[in-house]
Amino acid sequence: QVHLVESGGGLVQAGGSLRISCVSSARFFSTWNMAWFRRSPGKEREFVARIDGNGDNTDYADSVKDRFTISRDNARKVVFLQMNSMKLEDTAVYYCATSNWNWDTSASAYSHWGQGTQVTVSS
Repeated sequence: QVHLVESGGGLVQAGGSLRISCVSSARFFSTWNMAWFRRSPGKEREFVARIDGNGDNTDYADSVKDRFTISRDNARKVVFLQMNSMKLEDTAVYYCATSNWNWDTSASAYSHWGQGTQVTVSS
């Protein structure tokens, strides 16, 4: 069983920046693909960004491309999401997810999830 714990959420003004983190308990962390999803009030959970085990490949939703950056530190077993130029519509609970096999933007492809961290963007 892999446990994921997110942190770093909070309140930020529109146009500001925030970095959230996710620590994994996976024994061989570098073999796990990692992703961030988010769920806004009244909306379905949506894909935000993903990164492969070595950090060589990343992918982003169009809505966050050029504003958000996903990265990982395999020695510390942590994945980050740096969020810049934040917008009101970025307000959501952000979830970290991981898969040992799948490289996908669908939530169903990920086997383990964190509890989420709230990010609120104010005007």
